[in-house]
Amino acid sequence: MFKNKVIRYSTIAMVIAILAYFVIENFSSGNDPLAAVDPQQYKTKLLEERAAKDEQFRTQEDSPIADKTSFHGLHYFDPNMTFRVKATVSPYMNDDKEMIVKYTDGTSEKYEKYGYANFTIMGEAQKLLLLKNEGVISVLFQDATSGKQTYGGGRYIDYPVADIKNNMLILDFNKAYNPYCVYQESYACPVPPAENKLTIPIEAGELIESAVHE
Repeated sequence: MFKNKVIRYSTIAMVIAILAYFVIENFSSGNDPLAAVDPQQYKTKLLEERAAKDEQFRTQEDSPIADKTSFHGLHYFDPNMTFRVKATVSPYMNDDKEMIVKYTDGTSEKYEKYGYANFTIMGEAQKLLLLKNEGVISVLFQDATSGKQTYGGGRYIDYPVADIKNNMLILDFNKAYNPYCVYQESYACPVPPAENKLTIPIEAGELIESAVHE
């Protein structure tokens, strides 16, 4: 999700590796992927993933954190299974599949309109445009917490294309993360499509620092 390709590849690789491990560990039974997950085990693994990301940000050269010595970890909403939902994916069938996505530094990049994820959350029907870029499905979105508890420019979730099976995808907003430009303005990050503004607050995933230390 960043113009620096090396940073982008390493970050996406980390996210996909974590997701793959999570899927293998929890969904191997072939049951309904929502019902198959034990809530306590899910919470434990999610907290482990967050701790691993903190360690990466604290120690790795490609970390967006400038002052690593004072870095005390990222902030998140508490894990909440309500924000882990099954979405039906409707493939994008129109000819205008190519989409130019603007970046925060004024540049842009070509993405493919992969399809729409249709789901219900908190009793309300929602829809998000899924974008494909270099083999990765990107969920770029804003919601009612954007600019308040979460980054105003929106948050992201990434999936390998293989995670979409039989036109179904598990959208896990607990894994929604801030782009690197939240921590350093020198990074260029994609701006979510205008249509990807959810009408409800997604109180899951990564917070901004000011939401915790007001």
